[in-house]
Amino acid sequence: MKIMFVLIGCSLTLAIGFLIAFIWSVKSGQMEDDYTPSVRILFDDTPFTEEKPSETEIK
Repeated sequence: MKIMFVLIGCSLTLAIGFLIAFIWSVKSGQMEDDYTPSVRILFDDTPFTEEKPSETEIK
């Protein structure tokens, strides 16, 4: 029965730690833009160019 109190205390400590980390990340602005990263790859304007080996690499 004593182990239950230890496990409950550990789980509460872990849960509070995750809650503090979540609140800190929200306040620091890490969760402000959730749309742009998911569509950034769709609007990539850099063209794909295949690199040709230089003469020094061929020899």
